[in-house]
Amino acid sequence: MKTLSRIIFAGVALVASFPLGAQPQGVDPQIKAISPPLEPDAIPLYGAETPGRANSENWANYYGQWAVVRNVTRPTLTPVLPDPAKATGAAVVVAPGGAFMLLAIDPEGWRVARALADRGIAAFVLKYRIMPTPIDNAEATRFMDNHVREGLPDPTKQPALQYPPSTQDAIAALALVRQRSADWHIDPRRVGMIGFSAGAMTTLNAVLATKPGTGPDFIGYIYGPQASVQVPTDAPPMFTAIAFDDPLFPTMGFPIVEAWHKAKRPVELHAYARGGHGFNLGVPGTTTTGMIDQFVSWIEMEGFLQANKPNGAK
Repeated sequence: MKTLSRIIFAGVALVASFPLGAQPQGVDPQIKAISPPLEPDAIPLYGAETPGRANSENWANYYGQWAVVRNVTRPTLTPVLPDPAKATGAAVVVAPGGAFMLLAIDPEGWRVARALADRGIAAFVLKYRIMPTPIDNAEATRFMDNHVREGLPDPTKQPALQYPPSTQDAIAALALVRQRSADWHIDPRRVGMIGFSAGAMTTLNAVLATKPGTGPDFIGYIYGPQASVQVPTDAPPMFTAIAFDDPLFPTMGFPIVEAWHKAKRPVELHAYARGGHGFNLGVPGTTTTGMIDQFVSWIEMEGFLQANKPNGAK
């Protein structure tokens, strides 16, 4: 089966691994516009005060395998809950990537959430606000490509490509999960977040921009930029995974991991020989297929699958 990182050569670079030197001339005919799917469980993130409108969104199907969405202006949170017999009481907000211009909401959102729920962890897919793009797919592809080039000028620094409402939505999602923790039978002290690419950046921003006790209790930082950051003294435990052949975010000796380690905060690194950018739940034939189980094992090791106080709790 083709993977998202292998098939989208023109367009969203934070989801796909396409050569940055190649200017797209159009859009692949196997990228097809689709009607918005039904999302009956999606919760408006800010209740009656939620901004935007659902009909602003542009949905597409990639190669008959994945649904993606652009022009998200109305943020939502969709619970994907485990079988009560398996439930651990832990929760994870899932942030898909897409260069802050698209959300790979199927491979990096819904599928990840189901995988976590299957392992006893309550998951919440965050459809966060992203930058506006042209409605036409071909025009949007060119627009996104140009924007990504401008936003990734220096791999030694965190990308300039950011969108403040995305961070606001991540913080609001964590707050909502904790506020309704009794409804979902989860422990408000064991609410983490996992993000992919731009979603990883959004997850990191939710750590850097929050007050103590309000950010995620632990994080999964999946194929995010490896540039160093100023790590807060109370930063949560971090699990990070990236492939050595990632064409967008070179490993560079993993400065962000070193920063976490020097700050004496718990960190675990998984660096895969192959997988490219956007390996999602794993590229067949590579060890990236073990990522989600490694993440869950790490959560357990840090104490977040047990009801007692976690090892990494603030």
